[in-house]
Amino acid sequence: MKLSTRTRYGIRAILELAMNYGKGPLQIRVIAQNQDISVKYLEQLMTILRSAGFVRSIRGSKGGYLLARQPSQIKLSDIFDALEGNVMTVECVEDKNYCDRTADCIARQVWTQVQQAIKNVLQSITLQDLVDRAKAEKKVDYQI
Repeated sequence: MKLSTRTRYGIRAILELAMNYGKGPLQIRVIAQNQDISVKYLEQLMTILRSAGFVRSIRGSKGGYLLARQPSQIKLSDIFDALEGNVMTVECVEDKNYCDRTADCIARQVWTQVQQAIKNVLQSITLQDLVDRAKAEKKVDYQI
């Protein structure tokens, strides 16, 4: 499974908001510049994140984007689902009728385990966890 640019960039952008939580809104051009994402593409990502309830926008000269909730209340699994959709290794894990071999396919059991492991990891990490990791490593460049 390969993460899309949408998910990687979206998580980088929302992580930047989490790193600045409580300090006021960030302008989209600042986020775009810091994360090396085009403003146009970032606007699309922010629309998705705002619709999903993770960020909110403030208009005006001192406006920009803020997290809609505390970083500790936002799990990576929720962001991932909003940007990427459900984690899916192969179609037959979600749809048993996808393949005639589903009932006795040993490989499907492995793909199911892999899918569940990915979900478990994403559900166990919040934005605050990433902020804490970045601060502990004293990294300004937290590329995902």
